[in-house]
Amino acid sequence: MLVLEPIIILASPRSFTSLVCAMLGQHPQAYGVPEINLFVTTSLEQLVNYSKKQRSFMIHGLLRTVAQLYGGEQTRQTVEMAHRWINRRLHSTTADVYQELCHYVSPLRIVDKSPAYSKNQRVLESIKTTFPHAHYLYLTRHPREQGKSVMKAPQAIGTLIAADSVDYDTIPPTIDPQYAWYRRQEKILNFLQTIPPSQQMFLRGEDLCNDPAFYLEKICRWLNFDWNENIYQTMLKTEDSPYSCMGPWGAQWGNNPGFQQSPAFRYKKIKPSSLEGKLPWRNDEKGFIPEVIKLCLELGYG
Repeated sequence: MLVLEPIIILASPRSFTSLVCAMLGQHPQAYGVPEINLFVTTSLEQLVNYSKKQRSFMIHGLLRTVAQLYGGEQTRQTVEMAHRWINRRLHSTTADVYQELCHYVSPLRIVDKSPAYSKNQRVLESIKTTFPHAHYLYLTRHPREQGKSVMKAPQAIGTLIAADSVDYDTIPPTIDPQYAWYRRQEKILNFLQTIPPSQQMFLRGEDLCNDPAFYLEKICRWLNFDWNENIYQTMLKTEDSPYSCMGPWGAQWGNNPGFQQSPAFRYKKIKPSSLEGKLPWRNDEKGFIPEVIKLCLELGYG
């Protein structure tokens, strides 16, 4: 059987990735998964070790996916089965495991939104090597709104410090998510220079939310997916994804917590955000650095 290669969403965290993945995953020719994070490491054993203790959430998406695919539901029992499934493959490469999942869902195409992929050039190159014909949806969100959303996360400070998203020109240094946003976009854009134009699409998340019919059709045409009114209405029902909810104990996460708690798409016009003025997460009067403003203008943000 022909194994169709995945659709990878490349984006910073908190950039509509859970919503867009759920929309695409509702298409009858696709299978949207939570954050399976497989390419973060080279082997499955490394991923299991990496996800111990404070990073346990890193493997929740994979556990939920295996439980749903091979057990037909997500319960404590099927999550235990998923642990056994993983343990039998500990010495497999994560690329082999990913290909196995692609084969299992075939003829559907996996839609994967794991934000950790675009943090590391090695990870992106590994995806390209494993799946030379994968499609990449580059999804953005205005850095002001993305930064506000990031700062609401319980682990925000630790995550941003780990990413060195810090302004060292202040005393004491200031945690500022714009630096992480900028570096992430740079990595994605540099990687996409190596990808054929036919295999990539750029999309501002705000545009999709404001005009879902136009942009979902555009995405489907790009992917050579079927398109009609029934499919469009199905794609809007993001709450129908088996991953648009809290998972069972031991595998609760895999998507943005806010999305899991309120997964239904409710149309609400998103107003343009400004590149000027004080940033709400700072205690001084500083705004965006010139590099962020320049890149935003290139991406179509005014």
